[in-house]
Amino acid sequence: MSDLITKLKSYKVLPVVTPPAPEQCVELARALSAGGIKAIEITLRNETAMEALKAVKASDVQIDVGVGTLTSAEQVEALADLGLDFGISPGVTPKVLQAAVDTGLNLVPGITSPSEMMLGMEYGLDTFKLFPAGAIGGYNLLKALAGPFPNISFCPTGGISLGNAREFLDLPNVVCIGGSWMVPNDLVNNQDWNAITQLCAEAISV
Repeated sequence: MSDLITKLKSYKVLPVVTPPAPEQCVELARALSAGGIKAIEITLRNETAMEALKAVKASDVQIDVGVGTLTSAEQVEALADLGLDFGISPGVTPKVLQAAVDTGLNLVPGITSPSEMMLGMEYGLDTFKLFPAGAIGGYNLLKALAGPFPNISFCPTGGISLGNAREFLDLPNVVCIGGSWMVPNDLVNNQDWNAITQLCAEAISV
């Protein structure tokens, strides 16, 4: 078992966050940690993302910090010096894969098919994000992939909720699940950290 798989298994649930202002993102990370969450995926979906990543990484919050929505080699290279714990992309390209190899980033690329997964395997990867899991019949697809790819692990994301989290986590080739139901925009915007902590505790309880 690779070190990355071991790390993802320890997370179990990985919140996918569109970052608020950097100082608020630190408080959000603190709320996640208080609810038992061990890692945060801060996505590159707005102009505050880079500063939010730096702020959470430099904070005293006991949480692993990863970057999400990586879509180019340039983004991977720009983040190389931040010491992030992992990176996640919605898809997979040779340039992004090579940039991850060159920089040493623990990349979990998004795939929807065996061919995309085999491309990642050629770069030495054994862990993938299945995305968007809900839209592509992720549960049945993961069951089917377990046969020909017994040594490959997945973090399904997209369409995962508290209602189906246990179903996905019970699959032997699923090491963790990604989702945003525990960090809804209204609670983040209102800085209702206690409510977010409670949602995180419920998520971990599955």
